Amino acid sequence: MRLQRISRNMNMFRSQPFQLVLTVRDVLRKERELLSQASTQFPALARFSQPPAQDSMAAAPPTRDVDLLVLKVLEIQDCRQQIHQLQEELNWERQNYESMQGTLQQTQTNGMDPSMSEVTKLQTNIKQHEYNGQVIAKKRVQLLQEAVSSLEKCQSRLINRIKAWRWEQHQATIGHPFDDNLSPLQTWCEQLLGVNGKLRQEVMLAGEPIPELQERLGRLLQTLIQSSLMVDKQPPQVIKTQSKFSTTVRYLLGEKVAPGKPVLFKAQIITEAQARNLGQLGSLPSENVGELINNTAILEHNTSGKSTCATFRNMSIKKIKRADRKGSESVTEEKFALFFTTEISITGCDIPYRIQMISVPVVVIVHGSQDNNALATIIWDCAFSEPERIPFLVPERVPWKQMCRTLNSKFMSEVGTQRCLDNYNQHFLAQKIFDKPDIAGDYSNMLVSWAQFNKEVLPGRPFTFWQWFDGVIELTKKHLKSYWTDGLIFGFIGKQHLHLILKDRPNGTFLLRFSDSEIGGITIAYVAPSENGGQKIQNIQPSTKRDLEIRSLGDRIQDIDFITHVYPDLPKNDVFRKYYTGKIPHNQIRIYPPPSRHIDGSEQTLFNSLQTGNDLSGGCIHCSWGF
Repeated sequence: MRLQRISRNMNMFRSQPFQLVLTVRDVLRKERELLSQASTQFPALARFSQPPAQDSMAAAPPTRDVDLLVLKVLEIQDCRQQIHQLQEELNWERQNYESMQGTLQQTQTNGMDPSMSEVTKLQTNIKQHEYNGQVIAKKRVQLLQEAVSSLEKCQSRLINRIKAWRWEQHQATIGHPFDDNLSPLQTWCEQLLGVNGKLRQEVMLAGEPIPELQERLGRLLQTLIQSSLMVDKQPPQVIKTQSKFSTTVRYLLGEKVAPGKPVLFKAQIITEAQARNLGQLGSLPSENVGELINNTAILEHNTSGKSTCATFRNMSIKKIKRADRKGSESVTEEKFALFFTTEISITGCDIPYRIQMISVPVVVIVHGSQDNNALATIIWDCAFSEPERIPFLVPERVPWKQMCRTLNSKFMSEVGTQRCLDNYNQHFLAQKIFDKPDIAGDYSNMLVSWAQFNKEVLPGRPFTFWQWFDGVIELTKKHLKSYWTDGLIFGFIGKQHLHLILKDRPNGTFLLRFSDSEIGGITIAYVAPSENGGQKIQNIQPSTKRDLEIRSLGDRIQDIDFITHVYPDLPKNDVFRKYYTGKIPHNQIRIYPPPSRHIDGSEQTLFNSLQTGNDLSGGCIHCSWGF
């Protein structure tokens, strides 16, 4: 009986497919309402009725928006079918009317008295069909207008998500979180391409041409086809000439590419000025500024991964042509990009489209010694550029709080730790970059310039701020990660703060800090007895990467008998025991005392302010000093 009832229902809807869709939609909506009501009365049911949580930046398509678009298309198609059915009935009625008119004239000629009821009925039916057809045709045009407007809004949201994905990819260079999964965006692109195709078909099947809708749909199609090209795997942002590298572009509409001739992508290197001139779609750089080896790749479909990519393998820059530099501008400040282009045909589209995309900025170097300065250019670009800037503009000055967050994020991501830079570290970095060791105020809104970051050397030093900071990152990443994560390294701290926190500690108390006198060094500061019976702060010669490759930090600490307790008062053997590997004589350890300093009131104020100061690092765990 149940199967018979289902069969009857299906037969009833066979001639009204759109009505079936609406009925199912209404049933699902009612079901959702009932589940929602039930979840308020029975909280345990809530977890079954709620969708799974998604990341705030998730790229999944808005299912409701796309579903509504599909329903609009179905409604438009249903209107067209109704118009077609009415037209057939109208043609039949007119044929009957013409036939009856002939019969009527013949009977009148023969003197017979025909009945006019059938003729009148036919006339009424014809007028009704004509009226109904006009009403439905008008409704169909209105639905088309609404559908195209809805498609524009939905595609605008898609384009914004694509831009956000690219921006997040760019920010990942400085350690920001980034989900590189493009599958949700690909699904979204494919859905909107399908809707666009159906709407273009419906516009063409309209009784009269609608140029305005055709033009809008054409623009949407071109934008979608162009925006679906992504640089899935960016090239290295510092590229040394003659060195091999790879990069991958992915086409999100790859499954819709028309079969036939393989799609060949070409890459070329362009300058910042050329990148700015690419605003007009289809425009190509007129001058070749560099020679790229292996600069072509075929678009290939990966069935298992459902992705369509072109991978440029073993690329290299054979030579590069530099632009005229301004003033003291260095070659490591000059930004380039890779420019990818091809011509592609999409199934269901009449004409081929030229699509193009540029990579994130890259700096081209010719020697490994330029790597550090080139990376500084990239860090500044990634951290302080705006999402939709003119390529590749960046501000010359930024607030220290932004710089501080960038340094913290870069440090944590490169080292691979969850422990961030604490208030002491942040304040000392500010003092160092601004060359204001005696100021105890708030640096948050002070402006730091590119020159202070990596153009001018630090006072009394042969290196820039970034060169020094990057040296600490490299040292920590390769030799000190566990010590830092365990909270055993105090880190960035000035000698003023050092004296303040160690001045009342017993002899033998020590802490580990990064050297501020040389690149990539860590030193031990400790309390020692002075010649007059008092105390003084001593610093052991900094250990560099080379030193720690010979003997680890833990063993070096074990070697030194006159340091006994880690600040504030922890026995060193309890804290560092797991890092000991063996004891050897320490006759090569050199000690040098810093100049004696007087601790004034401003330094004490600074110490107090740091204990309650604001953390500019952006928030993380293990930020406070301790073990």
